[in-house]
Amino acid sequence: MIKRSITFMTLALALSSMCQAQSRKVINLPSWDFSRDGKAWQQVAVPHDWAISGPFDKKWDLQMVAIEQNGEKEKTEKSGRSGALPWIGEGMYKMNWTAPKGYKRAVLVFDGAMSQPVVSVNGKEAGKWAYGYNAFRIDITPFIQFGKSNLIEVHLNNVEESSRWYPGGGLYRPVSVELYGNENFSTWDTFVRTLKADKQEAEVEVNALLEGKTGKSGKTVIALLDEAGKKVAEQIVTGANPEIKTTLKVANPQLWSPESPYLYQVKLTRYEGKKVADVQTLKTGIRTIAVSKDYGFQLNGVTRKLKGVCLHHDLGPLGAAENKAALIRQIKMMKQMGCDAIRTAHNMPSTMQMELCDSLGMMVMAESFDMWIYPKCKNGYAKFFKEWSDKDITNLVKHHRNHPSIVMWSIGNEIPEQWSKEGMEIAKHLQDICHQYDPSRPVTQGMDKAEDALKSGFAQVMDVPGFNYRVHKYYKNIEQLPQGFLLGSETASTVSSRGVYKFPVVVSDKATYPDGQCSSYDTEYCSWSNLPDDDWKMQDDYSWVIGEFVWTGYDYLGEPTPYDTYWPSRSSYFGICDLAGLPKDRYYMYRARWNEQQHTTHLLPHWNWKGREGQVTPVYCYTDGVEGELFVNGKSQGRVRKDKSSRLDRYRLRWNNVKYEPGEIRVVTYNQYGDKVGEDVKRTAGEPAQMKFSVETPDHEPIACMVEGCTDEHNVLLNADGNDLAFITVSLQDKDGNECPLADDELTFEVSGAGTFKAACNGDATSLEPFTQPQMKLFSGKLVVIVQSSKQKGDIILKVKDSKRNIEKSITLQAI
Repeated sequence: MIKRSITFMTLALALSSMCQAQSRKVINLPSWDFSRDGKAWQQVAVPHDWAISGPFDKKWDLQMVAIEQNGEKEKTEKSGRSGALPWIGEGMYKMNWTAPKGYKRAVLVFDGAMSQPVVSVNGKEAGKWAYGYNAFRIDITPFIQFGKSNLIEVHLNNVEESSRWYPGGGLYRPVSVELYGNENFSTWDTFVRTLKADKQEAEVEVNALLEGKTGKSGKTVIALLDEAGKKVAEQIVTGANPEIKTTLKVANPQLWSPESPYLYQVKLTRYEGKKVADVQTLKTGIRTIAVSKDYGFQLNGVTRKLKGVCLHHDLGPLGAAENKAALIRQIKMMKQMGCDAIRTAHNMPSTMQMELCDSLGMMVMAESFDMWIYPKCKNGYAKFFKEWSDKDITNLVKHHRNHPSIVMWSIGNEIPEQWSKEGMEIAKHLQDICHQYDPSRPVTQGMDKAEDALKSGFAQVMDVPGFNYRVHKYYKNIEQLPQGFLLGSETASTVSSRGVYKFPVVVSDKATYPDGQCSSYDTEYCSWSNLPDDDWKMQDDYSWVIGEFVWTGYDYLGEPTPYDTYWPSRSSYFGICDLAGLPKDRYYMYRARWNEQQHTTHLLPHWNWKGREGQVTPVYCYTDGVEGELFVNGKSQGRVRKDKSSRLDRYRLRWNNVKYEPGEIRVVTYNQYGDKVGEDVKRTAGEPAQMKFSVETPDHEPIACMVEGCTDEHNVLLNADGNDLAFITVSLQDKDGNECPLADDELTFEVSGAGTFKAACNGDATSLEPFTQPQMKLFSGKLVVIVQSSKQKGDIILKVKDSKRNIEKSITLQAI
């Protein structure tokens, strides 16, 4: 009896196996051997950036150029233009991979490889790509043996003067392999789009393409599942036609938006007879987008102005190597500011970044190129444009078009050809490719030479005419645009250094100082740009300005304007947050305008000005209130009200004649009805006496905690996956708990237990301290230590020591 039961079970399992053919399988490939010379090899985890450990040196990619975007006519030495890190040169990766038995095809998928990757399998070249920012797929079936070990090799080559910022080096985004049976859905040919939607009903079109040996009797089941996994719509398509198209009707849909990023799952199942040949699942959101003269930009039929920031791809002290926790931290910090959109400047986004924007609720302008045929730097993408641009745009759109977060494509940034008929024709050609593979989204690009672009017709052919800076020209631009609207595709370029204040406080487009820093009074910008206040005036006063993308949400490595010729300066000053991810004063300026859910009252500067006693030290307040009263050591400095007629007083509260005296400044803010909105206090600190930690574990908390402040025990959980990160902000306080904003002590870090020290950053654009060494000086009183989990569960202990003052503090995190 027992024997018969075992036989029956064996037969049942065999029949089950027959009905379940080898469906697709995706395998991540994180472990590789790496070498710079092909002789000395080390094991690394991918994503990997070979250059981020440094050292910083002005010799790396030292450029003698005139930056035309800055209006320069003569060449000068640019020492930190691309980050002053050793990313130039060749790099090699290899791994032995055993291909599982039972599959018929294998496709390698690279989400990005910097740069010019050439891929070989078992000693034979299998494929290559030119653009380091694009994802690409290589069918390696002809080169491998299933059931055996196969050698995969990748050769990369970064050449000098090929970038205007830090690109990083290596396999800096994930690599995977997709395995298929006899028949499968072509991954990038599955396209899900919303045809129409309201609160009562939505129509969702699904297109798919079968490849392989398609049978005559096959059928495809296409189902839409809600977040609970419940089926809300289904269609069955039969026959051998490899092209599949159907429409799903959804009752009472949950519409995707930044405020409610609801995601459905589309599940496609292919049957050959009773056998499952392939299953493809993907997440999607139901939402509509439109842009028009009458209604501007609309999401789900509601007009809204884009509150966006531009982001480069580097993650500060982590370099170009992609990390989920770091991306979550970026997005959450921007959302807490009230930002609802990101422009992926000036390159193609990653899969992980778009998945997080989908789930966290962040709209995206997905950008492609920084140049076309005319080079901005000697060895840039212009070398590849004619041969590769069509393929690159195709990959961009087909790869990312199922992400509901993406609301428009961008085909270029400040393209020199915008003055010419040839440029207009290229723009139309690239836009047409976007429309071919995705008719559901508009196309834009950032134009910086308005007169030229309008005279040539370059601007008029775009779905969304985007203009970079020069808001004073908006009035003339709109008169020539048949679209009837325009977008600030890149705005502000205000520069500041966190916690640094310069006197006297003046508005300037060319201010520089001997210390290589910029003033955090937020009155300094670049010759081509302007103050945030100028963009907001245009958006508030004119409905045809549909929004903006601020340059930039975060500081980034390279492009240290206005210190392009100053050494040491190797990262930008444009960020609303610094390179460590710490908010500058300007963060609260944008938060006061953009975050409609929470009140903001933020006072600046700090109040430690020994030697300035009795001297005029202006005090600013960034608030969503309309009025405020300032007190210095309890004495009122008067009430100030926002003034619509004044450039600097429309969106700020300012007390310009305050004389410094040690003690306390306090502001109380009020709304238009006279109700209190909030208050903020700055106090003169004594000598540092203790250490403070503020902890961010982005994958475990609802918002980035640095905005509101954290306790030492705030969310100290990490995933024991070897990739999760905790960001610990360290500062010094006096004995009364006042932060010491001028402290520049050197700290050392020690991590033990189930984790490791990953990096540190203080946000100082002139610091040459390596990110990956466990020691660093405070800058403006703060720095961030990054701790990475291991693959084992347990406690992670971070110990930070200030030997100068004999101060030491520890914190325990938990990897689960």
